Formats: sequence, structure tokens, C-alpha cells
Amino acid sequence: MAIAIFFVLHWQASVFFQSFFLHRYGAHRQFEMSPRMERVFHFLTWFTQGSSYLSPRGYAILHRLHHAYSDTAKDPHSPHFYGNVFTMMWATKGRYEAFVRGRETPEAKFDGGYPSFPLIDRLGDQWITRLAFAGGYVAFYVCFATSPWMYLLLPFHFLMGPVHGAIVNWCGHKYGYRNFASDDASKNMLPLDFLTMGELFQNNHHKFGMSPSFAARSWEVDPTYVIMKGLDAIGVIDMTGAQKMRWTPADLVRRVEAPGLAAVAIDPAE
Repeated sequence: MAIAIFFVLHWQASVFFQSFFLHRYGAHRQFEMSPRMERVFHFLTWFTQGSSYLSPRGYAILHRLHHAYSDTAKDPHSPHFYGNVFTMMWATKGRYEAFVRGRETPEAKFDGGYPSFPLIDRLGDQWITRLAFAGGYVAFYVCFATSPWMYLLLPFHFLMGPVHGAIVNWCGHKYGYRNFASDDASKNMLPLDFLTMGELFQNNHHKFGMSPSFAARSWEVDPTYVIMKGLDAIGVIDMTGAQKMRWTPADLVRRVEAPGLAAVAIDPAE
């Protein structure tokens, strides 16, 4: 039971901070927060991602490229240009490291505007730090694992951030349904996206890239946005002036095939 709880907590905490801080704040600036709170969330992102910590700079540049060139040959991680998810993520790793280590300079329009905490970013990118986190995960399993098969979960802890990225970028552009017509292959996968905290509403997000809510339909639930509404209510973040999803009938696909639901007609007023 302890292993199951630890795995679920690590998965959910890591993917929440990746979605909330790296993606919606760092890459898109869909809301605002004070410099002090930015440092707090930067630290928490590093702590929860641990051995697989992703630099806000590297993440933001790659993600902005992904939006600008979605599902074209210039997209850094479109599943339609790779034979499998492993080759896609290996190529993504190479581009990420090139930006983080200064081997590749992005166009100016893709650079800047992301959180910077030099101490944490340097610490998080060192192998000794990554190995220390990995050692902590192993130690926890040594203390609490009750069966040898449980150790098979450890690689997911070691690579938690990239695993989340692989699921979102592969599945979110190959499988599911579409609410909105677009010139890419983005799709929504789960009406209640508990797996990646709202990130699998890719079609909605690509249509309304600056909206902090990734859910568009009445039956879609974006858990990260639910938490964000609470943080906004108590003044931790500020979503004043955030983009709202507004569309016309011309933006919509004619019908939506939702997992587990019958085909339903789109009602623009819904």
C-alpha cells in the first residue's frame, strides 16, 4: 500500500507542476504570480520532478516551437514523424539539451519570458542531484516494497517528467476526438483527464493556446484548472484577464466522438 500511495502521489504532483508551472505559466504565461510565489513554485517543480527535472527555459522553447510548427517537420515532437514514442522522445531529449546547454540558439520570438531561478536550475541539471533523487526513490522501495515486481515501477520515478511528456505528445496527437477544426492533428483523449491533469485536452489547448482552462465541453474536466481556480481565489495566482474559450460554429467539427459516449452534435452554446 505504501508503494502504491507513493507512486500515485509522485505521479500526480510531478504532472501537476509540469502542467501548472512549466506549461501554463512558464511557456504561455496564462496567469500571473508574484516573484516570491514564482520562486516557491519553481522549487516545488524541481522537488516533485526530482531526478527528471525539466528546465523552464528548455521546456518553454520546445513547447513554443511545438505550437508554432505543430505536426509539421519542424515540430520538435510530433508523433507523425517518428516510428515510435521512444525515437520521438530521444530526439526531443537532444533538442532540449541543446537549448539548455547553449548548443542551439532559438529564434528570438521563442526565447525569454520564462521563470529563472539559476540556483535551482543548476542544481536540478547536475547528475549528482539526479542520482541523489533516484537513490531516495530506491531507498523508499527497499524499505516498503512487499514484492519484487514493485521495483519495476522505479524507472517511472526516475523519468517521470519525460514519461508525462511522452504520453501527452504521442497520445494527444494520435488518439481521441476533436472539438475544433485545426490545421494540426491535436486530439482530446479523456473527458476526465486524471492521468495528466488536463494535458490530454490537446485539441482544445491548440485552439485556445492562452486559455488557462484546457476543458471546453460541459463533460470535460481539467483537474489542474480546478486547482488553479482555488489558488486564484485565495490570491496565490492572478487569472484576471485570462483568455476565455470563445468560438463560432465555423471553428467546430461537425460531430464529436467522445470515449465512452455516443456521438454527440456540437452545440456552440453548450
